[in-house]
Amino acid sequence: MKYTFVITRLAVIFGIISSVTLFACSDEFTGMVDSEKFVKPADDSEDNGEIEAPHKMNVRVFQADEEGYHSYRIPSLTRAPNGNLIALAEGRKRSSLDYGDIDIVYKVSTDQGESWSALMPLLVEGEGTWGNPTILTDEENNRIWLFVSWNDENHSQHGGRFEGKDYPAVSEWGDRRVFATYSDDNGMSWSEPADLTEELVPKTFVWDAVGPGNGIQVKQGPTKGRLIIPAGERNIYSDDHGQTWHFQSLPLGTFESAVVELSNGLLMRNDRAVSSYWLLSKTRHVAIGSIESGFSDFTGDRNLIDPRSQASIYRLSFNPSVLVFLNPARNDGDELVNRCNMTVRLSYDEGQTWKDSRELTYDGVEQADLCTLGYGGYTSLTAINETTIGALVEHNTTPVGGAGATRYFSVDFHKFNTSWVQGE
Repeated sequence: MKYTFVITRLAVIFGIISSVTLFACSDEFTGMVDSEKFVKPADDSEDNGEIEAPHKMNVRVFQADEEGYHSYRIPSLTRAPNGNLIALAEGRKRSSLDYGDIDIVYKVSTDQGESWSALMPLLVEGEGTWGNPTILTDEENNRIWLFVSWNDENHSQHGGRFEGKDYPAVSEWGDRRVFATYSDDNGMSWSEPADLTEELVPKTFVWDAVGPGNGIQVKQGPTKGRLIIPAGERNIYSDDHGQTWHFQSLPLGTFESAVVELSNGLLMRNDRAVSSYWLLSKTRHVAIGSIESGFSDFTGDRNLIDPRSQASIYRLSFNPSVLVFLNPARNDGDELVNRCNMTVRLSYDEGQTWKDSRELTYDGVEQADLCTLGYGGYTSLTAINETTIGALVEHNTTPVGGAGATRYFSVDFHKFNTSWVQGE
């Protein structure tokens, strides 16, 4: 099988458990082998009485049924070393189904999301499925990493049929593969994708998926610089800027995954629960630990209701400590129609509580109409500066009724600051 990779040169035209006490860890416990070397940073922020004016904007980045694709799903967003924003998505050629002819496509913004370049293909392979884009910027090395999952044009996750063709379910190890590519020029060109399946997919796996959304680079402590890509039932990581990659197995119970660094040196996984676990609390599921010492079991976070969907968590700053979380904030069901009420939350105590929250707004659309009009779904977050966040969010044009193949998906970019979330 030959994998066709499109290298593009950018010509920018102008993104039953409800307790959380398990992960309310004390600063003394870090779970790290060499934790005695790690000193939690003091909060050196100063209150000078000045509050940044609230601001919020949104713009459509990937429009359904335009630029060669039926639908765009599964967004991934990062800030490049030069400050550009890079927005990626699955470009689904002939339908919105999770299988079939699916590419990874992207756009670039040079003005903090106000406008975006024309669409550019990144990964294309016949009629196979490139999916689950999970992006990470190595700020020490000025390299952008992209991990993706892949299966051929003859398979799907659960089996399906479209346009008279059967797509049997992935049934053997290796049917679903992991690839990585990188850019050293702020997304202007990308390396030939490397197949890392042998090294990074456990031999017991049949179905597999990375992310989707974002990886992280550890910013503090003895493992500063480590790269981490969250993946199904494991963390993929590198301590040599991607020269070699390894994986750490995690407790079961979740799949689509996100990870964030905590101030005490630990990592927090914040994941979508598999159906049997989700029914226990209908919330996000969280585990805390480290690469060196392992992770706790996943437990439901009663503060984060969730319709069993992908979500995003991101550290905006350490001093003061600010975590940002975005998901469809409802749990009255786990169907597509429930992926709305997109709510951004801020935590100042490492995710133990979420003091401030606000539902995303859309220009020209009443808040009461957002759910019936399908505004919401999968997300990806990145920092634009110390107080401003960028987010990609799906839009489903037909949240109720209709065959899955006939639904159209777009992706919107939102930019807002913490003052807007706080309502100041």
